[in-house]
Amino acid sequence: MIIFPAIDIKDGRPVRLVRGDFDTASQVAEDAVGTAVSFAEEGAKYLHMVDLDGALEGERKNADIIVATAKESGLFTEVGGGVRDTGTIEYYLKNGISRVILGSAALKNPELVRFAVSEYGKAIAVGIDAREGLVSVSGWTDSSDVGYIELAKRMEDIGVSNIIFTDIGRDGTLAGPNLEMLREISGAVSCDITASGGVRDTNDICALADMGLYAAICGKSLYSGTLTVKAALEAAEVRDAG
Repeated sequence: MIIFPAIDIKDGRPVRLVRGDFDTASQVAEDAVGTAVSFAEEGAKYLHMVDLDGALEGERKNADIIVATAKESGLFTEVGGGVRDTGTIEYYLKNGISRVILGSAALKNPELVRFAVSEYGKAIAVGIDAREGLVSVSGWTDSSDVGYIELAKRMEDIGVSNIIFTDIGRDGTLAGPNLEMLREISGAVSCDITASGGVRDTNDICALADMGLYAAICGKSLYSGTLTVKAALEAAEVRDAG
């Protein structure tokens, strides 16, 4: 199972939110580049980045920082937040980003997802973020009446091979991932599933790896000290080997 350390950017700085509430944003590191380099020094090969301002405003806002972070760290970097058109997808992929994540577009503009997958294949992922089982979009500020399983099946039908699932109620809480929802979405579609939200420690990494998931995203746990990149990688490797 792959481990993705996470860096979320708001106003140019690395921050963390609690349950997707922008009013809870708190800076967790000095800068994105230095943080990513430190993750790489601990053994990370992958990085998950989110442009929070972009997610709210529907356009890329912190792209320069994101591109510089990917370049300086040398990590395989996936990016989400504010990706609502082909121009943004092309910009990121042409500037060193390895995978682009479509979130709101999955619900609001599935034809964009269809085109992106046909054009870029596995360089496209879809982020499905749910609050009490229903999909939320636009930086988690807009709710819908679409269930997360339903949207996952729609995405699978149009060719998406990689889904990042977040239970918003767990995100930034260190309360542990929602294993039940992850088990359901993993069983409902054939896509690679990345778990996001709630990861606290190596016990959570082991539980996710035991489910056969593609990857786990670690954010607050790394900044609060309940987990390290090295420990997460070791736990995932032991489970994969077993």
